[in-house]
Amino acid sequence: MGKRYREVGVEDLVGSGIPVEEAKDLERELQNVSRNGGGAEELWGRITAPKLLKPWHPHALHQLIYYSIYRDRHHDHSIHAPPLYWFPSLSQAKCTNLGRLMESHGPRALGKLYKDPITSFRSFHQFSVQHPEIYWQFVLDELSVQFTVPPKCILDLSDKAKHGGTWLPGAVLNIADCCLQPSSYHKKHDDSLAIVWRQEGCDDHDVERMTLKELREQVMLVANALDLEFCKGDAIAIDMPMTNIAVIIYLAVILAGLVVVSIADSFAPKEIATRLRVSKAKAVFTQDFILRGGRRFPLYSRVVEAGPERVIVIPASGQDIGVQLRNQDSSWETFLSSAYALPRWNYYKPVYQSIDAVTNILFSSGTTGEPKAIPWTHLSPIRCAADSWTHLDLQSGDIVCWPTNLGWVMGPILLFSCFLSGAALALYHGSPLGRGFGKFVQDAGVTILGTVPSLVKTWKNTHCMEGLDWTKMKSFSSTGETSSVDDDLWLSSRAFYKPIIECCGGTELASCYIYGNLVQPQAFGAFSSAAMGGGFVILDENGIPFPDDEPCVGEVGIFPLHMGATDRLLNADHEEVYFKGMPMYKGRQLRRHGDVLKRSVGGYYMVQGRADDTMNLGGIKTSSVEIERICNNADEGVVETAAVSVAPPNGGPEQLSIFVVLKNGFDIEPDELRLKFSKAIQTNLNPLFKVSFVKIMPEFPRTASNKLLRRVLRDQLKKELLLQSRI
Repeated sequence: MGKRYREVGVEDLVGSGIPVEEAKDLERELQNVSRNGGGAEELWGRITAPKLLKPWHPHALHQLIYYSIYRDRHHDHSIHAPPLYWFPSLSQAKCTNLGRLMESHGPRALGKLYKDPITSFRSFHQFSVQHPEIYWQFVLDELSVQFTVPPKCILDLSDKAKHGGTWLPGAVLNIADCCLQPSSYHKKHDDSLAIVWRQEGCDDHDVERMTLKELREQVMLVANALDLEFCKGDAIAIDMPMTNIAVIIYLAVILAGLVVVSIADSFAPKEIATRLRVSKAKAVFTQDFILRGGRRFPLYSRVVEAGPERVIVIPASGQDIGVQLRNQDSSWETFLSSAYALPRWNYYKPVYQSIDAVTNILFSSGTTGEPKAIPWTHLSPIRCAADSWTHLDLQSGDIVCWPTNLGWVMGPILLFSCFLSGAALALYHGSPLGRGFGKFVQDAGVTILGTVPSLVKTWKNTHCMEGLDWTKMKSFSSTGETSSVDDDLWLSSRAFYKPIIECCGGTELASCYIYGNLVQPQAFGAFSSAAMGGGFVILDENGIPFPDDEPCVGEVGIFPLHMGATDRLLNADHEEVYFKGMPMYKGRQLRRHGDVLKRSVGGYYMVQGRADDTMNLGGIKTSSVEIERICNNADEGVVETAAVSVAPPNGGPEQLSIFVVLKNGFDIEPDELRLKFSKAIQTNLNPLFKVSFVKIMPEFPRTASNKLLRRVLRDQLKKELLLQSRI
């Protein structure tokens, strides 16, 4: 590997876009580190640890070095583990939350088997699954969770009807109050930074800041106003961008013993109406407009068209509302005025509730039929905050930014993860697609940046983040879609190759079931373990688990004792949706999730899409995601691809079709792409596969949460093939 690497010379380096003199210097440094031999990972570590590759170097240079080191390691994961790009040192690992937890409790939990956080991670994870009562007590002691009545125990398994058991039975608390109270143990003080934000278009202004004390007073003001107009247990919807005011409203609703109804601000009136009907919402908080890219998009009018009982309207900018309100609706200023008249407007006694009281109604994306109404309780935030504390390493003093919305699960996860760990929440009031967002990340001093892969692809392809300094970043996170290795290479390189922690889960889990972490080496686009305190198996076509150490592809089955997971749905049969037809494992029925996972040599995981996105090509089960990864790199003009397969109208084997979005300025014939895709797939995946059809599109159909709708493309293709067969 070292010999291959030394073939990268000055001409190659200059060709990647750096000046000749700098190329000569870099060549000497690269030759020095490669002379010591060793494997690919060792060589990559010797290049990235001393920061020989700079964030301001052209991406082509980063690609040249990375791909020449790992030239044969990206395809067959049944033979090779995925290439590793980030390696924790022992001192780094011991300073993480998870490392400190292991150093404190590992020797007692594992005895003489405990060595250190890196060596003993898998054993400690296994302990967390086998001894949930002990593990979750460890974690509860580390979070800002204060019970007014402590739980009788951690986990009660006496009710056999509950697959997931009963967690923290008897506990009484208010999780919003836990977010707002100072704690010297957790380094949360009244003057600690709680929220930092900036309005789009104000890129040259200072970021705005709010302390914990200021946040608490504003939440209590809104809670007092809610008390004057609504009853305990009422459902109150929030349909607006995730601004500092939206966060205040969210916490106030829960503090006052009401229930948040989460609605994404991208929804059409029909979708809003469905969610209001299912949740029986008494009112909606919204904005008059959404401001994006210097334009105003109506929001209040969309909400009104859905027919809510009452709407409280916040101005998108300034103090005045820019729309005419219905008689029963009120402005934000009017709504707060009655609370300001109270003698103690900035004090509110929280409504303490049972741990299983509903706090938030969220909805699945609803790609087919009515969206599932998923209730969160006071338990759900504890789970998501615990996962962020352990896997993403949220600490007091961190500033965390993740473009999202309270209508999607990532919004509440982000909110609770920050406030229960002592981190500050960073919010950009505008589009995350452009340079304004990136400058906010720089100016706010963000230390943990969450993304979805399509965002990263846009940043990379548009070059909009060039010249910005993201080197304060200690890590990135990614969820929502399958990550591209090359896009992740670009993202990580912006901060001297800091790790990207992949996360995959669901609203009904209140968390993720599979993660990366900061005590294991990480690979681009891959997960390194199950979530702490949880586990899963990969099932073959007959529902039988593959051995834990065997490379394989199959549908995931989640261990049912997953703290924080739902035990009910408001408009569907929970048992039927998540457990019916699932096999037993070690005496308990597995929980359905629907993901297809691939496990590589070395125990790394790649999500291969949903179970219904698996295709059968020539009798071989293949994931759409696996084919798309290869096709995305088959031609420089390709932005992204979507792979589907359908049987011909007159019957026969399924035929592979590729839908394509091209970069601006590229004009490629579909038949030329078909040949390129076929060659790439046959070379890198299976020599028997071929592409039968290619269609170029301006964009792909997606859900409001940006998930690719392959089902829509598949249905479209069926109609086209049927029409052709009749001609």
